[in-house]
Amino acid sequence: MTLTEPQLQELADEACRAATEAGALIASYRDRKVAVREKTDSAGSGLASQVVTEVDERSEELILRLLAPTIEHHDLAVLTEEREDDRQRLAKDHFWCIDPLDGTLPFTRGIPGYSVAIALVRRDGRTLIGVVFDPVEQRLYRAVAGGGVEIDGARFQPAMRAGGPLKFFCDCTFPMHPGREELIREVGAVAEREGFPGLEVIEGAGGVLNACHVLTAGPACYFKKPKLASGGGSLWDFAATACLFEEAGLHARDFAGRPLDLNRPDSTFMNHRGVCFASTPELAAALRAGG
Repeated sequence: MTLTEPQLQELADEACRAATEAGALIASYRDRKVAVREKTDSAGSGLASQVVTEVDERSEELILRLLAPTIEHHDLAVLTEEREDDRQRLAKDHFWCIDPLDGTLPFTRGIPGYSVAIALVRRDGRTLIGVVFDPVEQRLYRAVAGGGVEIDGARFQPAMRAGGPLKFFCDCTFPMHPGREELIREVGAVAEREGFPGLEVIEGAGGVLNACHVLTAGPACYFKKPKLASGGGSLWDFAATACLFEEAGLHARDFAGRPLDLNRPDSTFMNHRGVCFASTPELAAALRAGG
């Protein structure tokens, strides 16, 4: 089944409504104590993939309730972080890919960097809709295939800030990364070789907002190299922002420069090929070459 442009816009409207309402729910917990527990079924090797709160679950329930009519009307599959993958995404033409609370760790620590992300993904892995809502900044990002990017309803066109340092956005767990200093040295060498006047390392957000910051604050990058251990983020961490980058004409690929594998049949993790969000393909190529 092929979705028409008006149908995609209608579905994007519903995704925006679901994301903003879920964001309001999340914001209502900002000054309340929230119990954090470990997931019993997580195969991810990173801390961020192993924690969950009742807010994650309530946000997910709200989103699924609001999107239920679209799921039934268009026969959509669903992949969402807090529910088991039923693999219908591999059989149906399209699926909602939902992260009800990306950046659970910054949320539990009471710092900005968390968001809601909803994407509509075609069975071949192409994202047709990408919606992100930042409950702290009250900022809504929206992209529809062929329709460009909007931020808070205004058309967005990325612009590079000439003369500034290269910004290197990193997850909130990066301070605990065993190779942190070496990776900073490596990216710093890339910045010097590419003619940037220094490197600015920015830590603390979840993967979704890190990618959004690359989108709006170029020259910048956010990446995860391939690794053998399960992790490296999941499909729902990158599906929505992949659509934003595609429509903005920026680089969102795996670490080798290939399209993101956003309907991976054997796993929902992205460690097998890594991810790279960068302001330009040239910067991404320089990061692959290393320092």
